[in-house]
Amino acid sequence: MVDFLNLKRINLQMKQELEGAFSRVLDSGWFIRGQEVEHFEKEYAAYQNQKYCIGVANGLDALVLVIRAWKELGKLKVGDEVLVPSNTYIASILAISENDLVPVLVEPDLNTYNINPANFEKVMTSKTKAILPVHLYGRICPMKEIMDFAKKHNLLVLEDTAQSHGASLDSIKAGSWGHASGFSFYPGKNLGALGDAGAVTTDDQALAEMVKNIANYGSQKKYYNDYQGVNSRLDEVQAALLRIKLKYLDLQNNARKQIANQYTKNITNSAIILPNSPAAEQHVWHLFVVRTAHRDALASHLKNNQVGTVIHYPVPPHKQKAYKEMSDLKLPVSEQIHAEVISLPMDPSMTSQEISKVIEAVNSFKV
Repeated sequence: MVDFLNLKRINLQMKQELEGAFSRVLDSGWFIRGQEVEHFEKEYAAYQNQKYCIGVANGLDALVLVIRAWKELGKLKVGDEVLVPSNTYIASILAISENDLVPVLVEPDLNTYNINPANFEKVMTSKTKAILPVHLYGRICPMKEIMDFAKKHNLLVLEDTAQSHGASLDSIKAGSWGHASGFSFYPGKNLGALGDAGAVTTDDQALAEMVKNIANYGSQKKYYNDYQGVNSRLDEVQAALLRIKLKYLDLQNNARKQIANQYTKNITNSAIILPNSPAAEQHVWHLFVVRTAHRDALASHLKNNQVGTVIHYPVPPHKQKAYKEMSDLKLPVSEQIHAEVISLPMDPSMTSQEISKVIEAVNSFKV
């Protein structure tokens, strides 16, 4: 069986170092907001070429906290609109509605699956105050166009970089183009913890301080609370483990790129639409997503051939029960994507035999 993603195998490659990091925390006797978090924040900020990194509990919290901080700083208010891709994972949208702002769904580019700036003018209103681009599947969005539009209309830009650690455009990393970025270190991400974890990065000192305070019960000084905050902190164990895994991120991203290149060159089945491949730096292949009008049949065929797949994602946000008020929206591009996409195994520890087995299985699929 070719697993879709073999986390056990990936992490066992670093077993000795990860165990050493855990022991370091255990021996320290300090488990919340200690030296490991401080060091990781500095190291990840340096990796992103950003001034500040704030470790938080998970990727959703990272997005929620940035928007909440902008509200506290007077840059956003209840009822403001945020442009967000209509085919994203629901977390991007939850972060907006959780803050009592209004998500405005923008159709993506069918060739890249990322938000399409050409559609901004069609949906923006006088209430539009921010853009939340999502670097979906590992590919960086067209950030030049997005930032130009944001500057022209005085909009804030919060990048959702949960799926694109290490991707870049013109040597500027995903997550370092906008005014802030939210990262997820969920175990299956390119930079994955061994549990839930996340971070916010920014060059804005006031925003960084506000996010850090809100995430710590609204407190800057212990037992003194300036805001009605929450508890969303990166713990010492996950920070220590992430410090180890960060050292291997670029190496593992390169392995993903090599797998994607083999898929792209060797999958020749005319029933399968392969992902558009940009310049190497622009895509870190968190997922290798193909499309077909025969998705269920392909999924069944691959399962019978011992190849694991996952659908990212089967139901578009506007068709979810959680957002039933959006159910009447007409978003044909997004609906086509959600009806046709299926993700092939993408695992930096895959063997050449496993890669060949995936390619052979896809090519043997018949409509």
